[in-house]
Amino acid sequence: QVQLVESGGGLVQSGGSLRLSCAVSGGTFSRYNMGWFRQAPGKEREVVAVIKWSGGTTYYGDSVEGRFTISRDNAKNTVYLQVNSLKAEDTAAYYCAADRYYGRIAGGGEVEYWGKGTLVTVSS
Repeated sequence: QVQLVESGGGLVQSGGSLRLSCAVSGGTFSRYNMGWFRQAPGKEREVVAVIKWSGGTTYYGDSVEGRFTISRDNAKNTVYLQVNSLKAEDTAAYYCAADRYYGRIAGGGEVEYWGKGTLVTVSS
């Protein structure tokens, strides 16, 4: 069973930065396309960033492009999300996701595996 554990969330001031991490165990990490999603209270879940299994292709949601960077370290079975220039509207629970099919995860569908989430709160 593949398990995903997020870390790195917290309270940060507007304009600040965080680095979220997602450690993956129980599967062959390099076979999975990885993504970050977020969900704010009262809002639908949205795709934040996705990275292909090889690391060669990335996708970003319109609201974060240019501010967030997704990366992965296949040797450490970890995917990262560097979040910069944070805004109050970035406040949300951030979830790590894994799927063998890139189109499904980039399309925001029901992916194979989810983490339990880490909360990011941006104070204005």
